[in-house]
Order: sequence, then structure tokens, then C-alpha cells
Amino acid sequence: MVRLLIVWLLNAVALMAVAYVVPGVTVVNFIAALIAAFVLGFVNTLIRPILTILTLPISVLTLGFFYLLLNGFLFWGTSKILGGFEVNGFVAAVLGGLLYGLIAWALAYLIPFGKRAKK
Repeated sequence: MVRLLIVWLLNAVALMAVAYVVPGVTVVNFIAALIAAFVLGFVNTLIRPILTILTLPISVLTLGFFYLLLNGFLFWGTSKILGGFEVNGFVAAVLGGLLYGLIAWALAYLIPFGKRAKK
């Protein structure tokens, strides 16, 4: 449970970093980043796998490029349902989603759990 809270906080920090780096992505404050990180986690856990399976043929045809577009679409869609988190433009959505995923992955990798924690 503690690890889940730490990952959630680190994802909010990652979202703040994306807003700082990518023009077109705006986060009003850290509370908005926490809410957006929670909703992004929910979307990535429940909706992304379904859309990934549904769009698998086009992803194969585009050699995985469509997966980046799907990632950007989900990042943009999350911003449309939340206040305090905005994504303006398609390029900002794709870059923001990609950068958010990379930063969140790297930060989550730094938190030991399971077999890595026992070493």
C-alpha cells in the first residue's frame, strides 16, 4: 500500500515535470497533478488494454507507431475530463504522453519491490 502511494506521488511529480518541459501541457498545481496522475493511472490500467487489443491490427501495420498515437490520445482525453490539467494540441499530447510514460517508468523502477527489494 505504501509503495502504491509513493508511485502515485512520483507520477504526479512526473506530470509536473512534463508540464515544465513540454509546451502545450499545463498543470495548475500539485493537487491537480495528483488528481491527474490518479486518473491517468486508472485510464492506463482499465481503458488502455482494451484499446490496445482493439487497435492491434493497425499497430502491427504501422510497426507500433499507432501505439504512440493511442498513448497521446489517452493523455489528451484525460486532460479533457479534468480541470487544472490541460493539453493543447496533438503534438503536445503525443510528446507529453511519451515523456510522462518514460519518467513514470524510470521513477517506478527506482522503488524496490518484490525480488529486487530483497537484494
